[in-house]
Amino acid sequence: MTVTNVFDEFEWRGLLYSYTEGLRDLMAKEKIKAYIGFDPSAPSLHVGNLLTIMGLVRLQQFGHTPIAVAGGGTGLIGDPSGKTTERPLLSKEDVAFNIEGIKAQLARFLDFNSKTNPAIMVNNADWLTTTPLTDFLRDIGKHFTVNALIAKESVKRRLESEGISFTEFSYVLLQSFDYLTLFERYNCLLQMGGSDQWGNITAGVDLIRRARGQTAHALVWPLLTTTTGSKMGKSERGTVWLDPAQTSPYHFYQYLFNTDDRDVVTYMKFLTLLPRERIEELAVSVQSQPEQRQAQRELARDVTRRVHGDEAVSRAEEASKILFGAEIKDLDLQDVMDIFADAPSTEIGNGEFAGPGMAITDLIIKTGLAKSKGEARRLIEGGGIYLQNVRITDVKSTASLKHAIQGRVFVLRKGQREYHLVKVID
Repeated sequence: MTVTNVFDEFEWRGLLYSYTEGLRDLMAKEKIKAYIGFDPSAPSLHVGNLLTIMGLVRLQQFGHTPIAVAGGGTGLIGDPSGKTTERPLLSKEDVAFNIEGIKAQLARFLDFNSKTNPAIMVNNADWLTTTPLTDFLRDIGKHFTVNALIAKESVKRRLESEGISFTEFSYVLLQSFDYLTLFERYNCLLQMGGSDQWGNITAGVDLIRRARGQTAHALVWPLLTTTTGSKMGKSERGTVWLDPAQTSPYHFYQYLFNTDDRDVVTYMKFLTLLPRERIEELAVSVQSQPEQRQAQRELARDVTRRVHGDEAVSRAEEASKILFGAEIKDLDLQDVMDIFADAPSTEIGNGEFAGPGMAITDLIIKTGLAKSKGEARRLIEGGGIYLQNVRITDVKSTASLKHAIQGRVFVLRKGQREYHLVKVID
């Protein structure tokens, strides 16, 4: 089935949670400008933001113009949506620093140099921090009633718990002002986001109608959650960031590869540009050959490639093989540390590996993989000890610095899956 417009693309991918009347016809007939705002509460976006980013990518793919709004102004206030408590206020310097990180990440996804429909990046601090307060209250505030603001779900929840400050209470006015400003400057006719943003977005639609007598639109998609109901983007290590310095490409790849069978088809629809026919083929494989994890592998490859590049995918897949017994070679120290970050480890001074090195039997005992030399010898004789994933066959073997990865790390393995990292220290 050939998809001819972006609205139909959103529909088959399951991204239409709610939208305003007339939007389907508008997007089928015209090439429009549409925007999404990005909260600069951290110096990196995370994997949960990919759904939003891909919304802009799909727009541009079908000839529309995406506008990415960095929240340099709204980030100083904080959106109460989905928050049960007041968030700490960031300094202007922190917000500016975070925005630079987010801009660099968005540039990996959006084409800002297209000759037909280049993406646009703006910072709402440009108007939110320069508009006089009295002008804002007179021109914007008069279009909102306190009754309507209190009725919004994000405000109601906070009023029922700890309350809400005037700072966060005013957030919806600021976001609405964003929409009005983009409508006037760029003829932006659509704001998109997650379903938790519906109230904020439609408030902007209403403001444009009241203040300018014009029609604008809203579209929101479902929140990106797991089958268990939690938001996507959390792992045992915490948030899965797009910044490789915060989440290594290896762990990023593994997080996606470990996607539950019940979630993987949805994630492929939401987070990749894979065509419908391919996703349907992979959906069949999830049912018929789940043990092969073909869909998870393609999901991890596609998203990791888009975020980190082809080389990162290759390195992540090579690293994954190590956990299944592949010989450790051509991997640098950081790769090995990432792979075995959760394995138990022991630090041993480099002097103990000088010259011919330390007897393997002694190393096995020091790491706790055996309690005595007799047990260590029996493990070796039984073929159950590996150094750098190479089986040790001689009980008289030694481990010297020439065997260590970059002179700093040994990977010792007992049996099929019991790994222990030996860190060589000065």
